[in-house]
Amino acid sequence: MSERKATIASRVGLHARPASIFAAAVGELPLEVTISLETDPAEDAMDASSILSLMSLGAANGDVVVLRAEGDGADAALDSLVKILETDLDAE
Repeated sequence: MSERKATIASRVGLHARPASIFAAAVGELPLEVTISLETDPAEDAMDASSILSLMSLGAANGDVVVLRAEGDGADAALDSLVKILETDLDAE
């Protein structure tokens, strides 16, 4: 299983527009991706393609999240998702 950490850059955290953009990107992947706060146990990870899950995660600006995926292309996929999370999507 591949794993990456990312720091939430959007000023409002992973909420509304940033969550929508991120969930859409995850939904385009042929992999199941999970997300959790760095402080949460891995078994509490949520479906990263679900806007509802992302918003209920409560990740604020500056919080560190952990992304996990397994399968062909998981490393590249997670790298691209980290870039999205580490971009202030509210400034665009």
